[in-house]
Amino acid sequence: MKIILLSGGSGKRLWPLSNDYRSKQFIKVMNSDNGINESQTSMIQRVWNNLKKYDLASSAIIAASRVQQEVIESQLGDDVTLVLEPVKRDTFPAICLASSFLHTKWNVNEDEVVVVMPVDVESDEGFFAAIRQLALEFESSTANIGLIGLKPTHPSEKFGYILPDSSDDNAALLTIDRFVEKPASDEASQLIALGALWNCGVFVFRLGYLLQLLDASQRPRQYEELLTQYHTMPAISFDYEVVEKERNVVVKPYEGKWSDLGTWDEWATTMPSYLNGKGILSEDSVNTHIVNELQIPIVVMGISNAIIAASPDGILFADKKLSPKLKELIKPISARPMYEETLYGWYRVIDIEKNEMDQHVVTKRVHVWARKHISYQIHTMREEIWTIISGNGDVVVDEQRFTVSSGDVIHIKCGSKHAIRAIDGLDLIEVQIGVEVSEEDITRYDYDWEEHRLLRKGRIFV
Repeated sequence: MKIILLSGGSGKRLWPLSNDYRSKQFIKVMNSDNGINESQTSMIQRVWNNLKKYDLASSAIIAASRVQQEVIESQLGDDVTLVLEPVKRDTFPAICLASSFLHTKWNVNEDEVVVVMPVDVESDEGFFAAIRQLALEFESSTANIGLIGLKPTHPSEKFGYILPDSSDDNAALLTIDRFVEKPASDEASQLIALGALWNCGVFVFRLGYLLQLLDASQRPRQYEELLTQYHTMPAISFDYEVVEKERNVVVKPYEGKWSDLGTWDEWATTMPSYLNGKGILSEDSVNTHIVNELQIPIVVMGISNAIIAASPDGILFADKKLSPKLKELIKPISARPMYEETLYGWYRVIDIEKNEMDQHVVTKRVHVWARKHISYQIHTMREEIWTIISGNGDVVVDEQRFTVSSGDVIHIKCGSKHAIRAIDGLDLIEVQIGVEVSEEDITRYDYDWEEHRLLRKGRIFV
């Protein structure tokens, strides 16, 4: 068995904590001291740890967008196998690319069972046991696709519904009568009464089945070739493109713990505390949660059944029951993410403005974890000023290396190569000033910190 973990997400349902760089699977509930609590774990970390418990991590790859690479490696380590989309599409192209990778790079046999599952789920170990069991039962099945169907707890409009054939109730894998994608509440109630199950987003198939789909669409099986053609693939989900068209599908019912935590209402049920971050909740604020990533306190008095979430990206105050409508409401909001977790640590944008010279000025708070470093890089459109707040580090500017500590200020001119490595945990304020300031204005170089020398030019990010 091989596993493809899908790491997608638009970052809208849990705004303002989530964005296109930090989708919900990467969120850790923050503490009140410095915005980062390493005792908290994200959804992707919990899924990966469960795969390790069942000795499945070595058989798993993660399909993700390029912008997620740093946060995934930051949270899981750099030994995970990533298949990165060159452009963002949907689950069908992502599964095709990952399957091609298994075929080309891992030389997986076409008869091998492949399990596809999302990384943004909250479940217990029983769910992973059910996945393993589904894969084992699917091996002796003649079906083309296998699914896991969760027994519904209420009529929900956000799930697809699987209606099994009632004639084989005693079978381990049930054949499927029909699918209904995200029905209205009344229809969902009727489907539940008929024995319908929620679609958990888990797909099982033999690798050869997916490769034949590539053949039928006249797309290459070879990974490198498919990668070059990836931008031409349709942006469509695996459900719509494959599952709903396939007649030979079976489902394994599951009744244990599972949630995709797709709304703030659902997310709040997993929080260890009503107050997460700086703030005060009055005793009469019943079932209200505060999630505060800012350094200023939030005070709530007499407000019940609400979610108050604050981050550098914005502030949300919502009735929990209305939180499923958030994605549509915030569509007009379009701005660069103000917080990002990276390979070296994290940064938070404090301020963005234009000065009297019509230059863009961006001010960031940057944290570099001990023994981690910001890459040796150059900017062509801006200069930077670093002010060390705390900690000690090594700095390289145009091949010149020196040590810095609290209170030191480094002025990096436009066009100068520069990097910093933390000796212990290091915090700094970074002010970027230029005609244009963007995350794309970076050319990275490989630098050997032990030998104190430049190795070669790295990637240019465009």
